[in-house]
Amino acid sequence: MSTADATPAAPEPVPPGPAARPAGAEPSGGLSVDPATGPGLLDVLGIAGVVLDAQGRITLWSPQAAELFGYTAGDALGQFAAELLVDEQNLATVLALFEEVMSGSGSGSWAGAFPVRHKDGTTRLAEFRNMRLEDSEGRLYALGIVSDQATVRRVERDLALSMRLVAQSPIGLAVLDTELRYVLVNPALERINGLPAAEHMGRRLHEVLPHVDTESIEAAMREVLSTGRPQPNRFTTGRTPADPDEDHAWSLSLYRLDDPAGRPLGVAASIVDVTEQHKTSMAVALARQRLALIADASVRIGTTLDLGVTARELGDIAVPQLADLATVDILDAVLTGDHLPGAPADETVRFRALAVKAARPTPATLAVDPVGSIARYDTTRVVTQCVRAARPVLVAQVTEADLPSVARDDAAAALLAAAGLHSYLTVPLIARGEVIGALGLLRTDNPLPFDHDDVLLATELAARAAVCIDNARWYQKQRRAALTLQRHLLPHHPTPSPGLEIAYRYQPAEAAGEVGGDWFDVIPLPGDKTALVVGDVMGSGINAAATMGQLRTAARTLAELELDPATVLTRLDHTATGLGHTMATCVIAVYDPHRGRCRIATAGHLPPVRTSPGRPPELLDLPTGAPLGVGGVPFEATALDLGVGDQLVLYTDGLVETRDEDIDIRLRALTALLHDPGRPLEETCDLLLAELRQPEGRDDVALLVARTRPLPEAPQS
Repeated sequence: MSTADATPAAPEPVPPGPAARPAGAEPSGGLSVDPATGPGLLDVLGIAGVVLDAQGRITLWSPQAAELFGYTAGDALGQFAAELLVDEQNLATVLALFEEVMSGSGSGSWAGAFPVRHKDGTTRLAEFRNMRLEDSEGRLYALGIVSDQATVRRVERDLALSMRLVAQSPIGLAVLDTELRYVLVNPALERINGLPAAEHMGRRLHEVLPHVDTESIEAAMREVLSTGRPQPNRFTTGRTPADPDEDHAWSLSLYRLDDPAGRPLGVAASIVDVTEQHKTSMAVALARQRLALIADASVRIGTTLDLGVTARELGDIAVPQLADLATVDILDAVLTGDHLPGAPADETVRFRALAVKAARPTPATLAVDPVGSIARYDTTRVVTQCVRAARPVLVAQVTEADLPSVARDDAAAALLAAAGLHSYLTVPLIARGEVIGALGLLRTDNPLPFDHDDVLLATELAARAAVCIDNARWYQKQRRAALTLQRHLLPHHPTPSPGLEIAYRYQPAEAAGEVGGDWFDVIPLPGDKTALVVGDVMGSGINAAATMGQLRTAARTLAELELDPATVLTRLDHTATGLGHTMATCVIAVYDPHRGRCRIATAGHLPPVRTSPGRPPELLDLPTGAPLGVGGVPFEATALDLGVGDQLVLYTDGLVETRDEDIDIRLRALTALLHDPGRPLEETCDLLLAELRQPEGRDDVALLVARTRPLPEAPQS
């Protein structure tokens, strides 16, 4: 390079950049040839190459140098570089640097920035890397690698900014190469994963985080690499070394990184810890689920007044939403009426098992008290403590030492242990301020122990169910009293009647209804006559049964006066009116065996059926009359001749009426069952009840069947 007296601008040292491996290059140093086109990093920097001989003449000139300095190869080759490219005031400094490089003093190279003259007369700062070269014959050359300083600074600034964004981002960031191995991890992700960046580098996701669902995440990464389509906001849960004892939740976004030529470099991932949001959303969802469960309980518990059904409904609500197994037990003293108000005061408490519900077959069902059995437990048992204190008792973590206080005996404790019982909760059933039983809840499959929220939910369910159970208990108590009264008021063994064979049945209502006011009677009258009476007091319960008793007594008294059936009904109507708000239907038939004649009158009652040998059964066409209690309505009796073997079937509406079939269809079904007038009367009663009585038994039934037979011959004197 030629000499010149000048003072150049102070060279600006530039630190060397980190070495980088091109995308796809192997660490082993193997050659990688990629025909893809597009600007690479060197193209962005505009790297130019210039070679000078020992005298400073330009011997090689790259196209990039022509673009950077404006001189073509023809302009530059053979020229002294200092004269062509350096202003006069900088010549001395440049020549000294050139001499230092060519002499081999120091490192034999130089890096820095100084101004270069462009062909258009302007001066630009350029970044240089200069080094000495030597050919096979010992000739020396100077190689200059140069780029525009503004471009280099812009790239350095962009790189520094990118690295700072990555390093200072509160969001976890990672870059994985095309083999899904970590190549970059920012500090935020180090904190999330609980591992330094060095323990990530070169490792796969499942090697770093074995307790996360890495299989699905890596599958998603491979899909992103293949398609280039990002996958934002993927949700995943698991545990990391940062908090190995607690589950966390993360939102993961994946996108592909490409080089300027569009070649995949790897996958970038952003990770945000959303554990608190996840817990909040789970808590909200759980609260909604519990509210729905309580609402469901309001609808599903107490659909009947059957004590056992109501207890089973509570079990069905509790399992499996709240527990894996539920038991419902009531204090036996509550059922028998041998208790005083308030919590049990005895040292031991007797329980009667009402329901057991399990989510699946399990040995635990064999460990609890069977439905219908009675068990006596002392104060060492958790369930006794629950009903005595009238508060829930929670054993959140059941240990081996806790099993004897939960199970009924050692064998049951072994069964509960085999079933995997790990959490137990019992809640008192309190109705109208009185403890009537307990709800027991066991968890065997559900891994979570019962907590405070479960106690609140179970208490709410128990409170709602307890009222329904208590209603069913009181209903059954009153029903038993009414049934006892009803059976007491009905004839137990009607007096044998001359000329008549008689069979009868009474069945109380069984489901959803109560004991009603149906009755029948067989009244012997003077002259071998017999009065047959069937009636039905509208309503149910003890009041209906008591009213029935009054009307039956009045009917018997009036009939024994040998009044005509129509007159008897007129007097009964007056009696019913006097009882107040009482209505009843009734049919009375008085049979005279000596004349073979029957007089019948009805008060709003369904027509009797007559059967005769050789003739089809028929519904008697009688004046219907008004029900008793309407008042002031006349009644009319009809005379009917009966031959030997004829039979009359008197019944109440509970035998034939249903909610979904017309009464005419049901009456035809009744007559069809009576086609065999010679069938034994007891069999006839059983047949009619079996075929016509509805399974739910919503109304009680009174049935009376009478068949005429010859009178015994009078003994000769």
